[in-house]
Amino acid sequence: PDRVTPVEPPTTQDETSILRADYVEDSSIIGGEGYENGDNEGQQALEQGANRIEARQPAFVYAVRGHEGKDTSGIIAVTFTIHYVPYFALIHIGSTHSYVACAMTDKLAEFQRFQHPVKADGSLSFLVIGDWGRKGAYNQSQVALQMGKVGKKLGIDFVISTGDNFYEKGLATPYDPHFKHSFTNIYSANSLQKQWYSVLGNHDYRGDVQAQLSPILRKIDSRWLCLRSFLVNTDTTPFVDEYFRNPKHQKFDWRGVIPRNKYLTRVLKELRCALRESVGKWKIVIGHHPIRSIGHHGQTKELITLLLPILEAYNVDMYINGHDHCLQHLSSITSPLQFFTSGGGSKAWKGDFDYLDGGGDDEIKFYYDGQGFMSVELTPTNAKIAFYNVSGNVLHSFNSNQLYYTYSTEM
Repeated sequence: PDRVTPVEPPTTQDETSILRADYVEDSSIIGGEGYENGDNEGQQALEQGANRIEARQPAFVYAVRGHEGKDTSGIIAVTFTIHYVPYFALIHIGSTHSYVACAMTDKLAEFQRFQHPVKADGSLSFLVIGDWGRKGAYNQSQVALQMGKVGKKLGIDFVISTGDNFYEKGLATPYDPHFKHSFTNIYSANSLQKQWYSVLGNHDYRGDVQAQLSPILRKIDSRWLCLRSFLVNTDTTPFVDEYFRNPKHQKFDWRGVIPRNKYLTRVLKELRCALRESVGKWKIVIGHHPIRSIGHHGQTKELITLLLPILEAYNVDMYINGHDHCLQHLSSITSPLQFFTSGGGSKAWKGDFDYLDGGGDDEIKFYYDGQGFMSVELTPTNAKIAFYNVSGNVLHSFNSNQLYYTYSTEM
């Protein structure tokens, strides 16, 4: 294993204990329903799914249930990784075997809640960059330089990456030098030594997608945090039909996504629940693919069908994405929703846009076909968005006053 770390075992609402189950002869241990002595009533599976470890030697299977006075001495709970995939294991002291209970897929972390403290005056500011990882080429280093200057001026709290973090095919392993050459060594300004919240883009899925999700990267650079979906954003790549139906010469790492329909249903359900329960001041959703765009890729029909109705129903203020290698701002004429694209982190597509395709019924506020990034400054009642080019000049700004609206929103 790559790493062994003691952890607390999964818990129920009551105090838990770990119970040894039946002896298993030469079988595969599957993360499914737990059981004890053939009776699984009232017990809780550690993880469901088809992740499977071939047990070459006899093993025990363990389950977690409410505490009933059982003696748990002699059992160690650990996590470790095999090919960068984390697993949860319960090990019986004195045994000559290790017993893997289940694979801890990233499902356990898809909608983790991250609370980032605001400043003393109640404000929050951050930068947004997308489509960047090219080892400094295509003006990536120059954009990073200006990000450092703006980040210092604004006193940013964190950075958001909208995906396509490493070109052309993501990372090969968590130890891929591409990570340091395109991230650690490039975004080196003191002001950028903040938490980076990153989502996955389609190019990231063309490598070992588990590498970017691996906690190993956080050991290499503690700023890095990448999950398929956070509480207020969603991984949009699995929504796009083309990647599944007509991948052409491209190969995608869909581990953790297949079966696709089940995955998308769960993601949309969790997003809808998170937005419904929101009691904050701003609602901002981050994804890689645009809903509306006049750039190279244009609008994403799957997101218009599946995601946009949810954002409008729950009065989301902003949808921020990358994918199109440009900077742009479109404004909905039917709701307060604003569409922002920050995909100019390195290589841009000059002159590649279509005013007739991507805007739909939305108003085009701004479009720039060069490199750059955006900043977001929030207070309880105001939001200020600004787009910067590779020289650090402000190209476009937008202000939103919460007092004009009657709904409650969250950041």
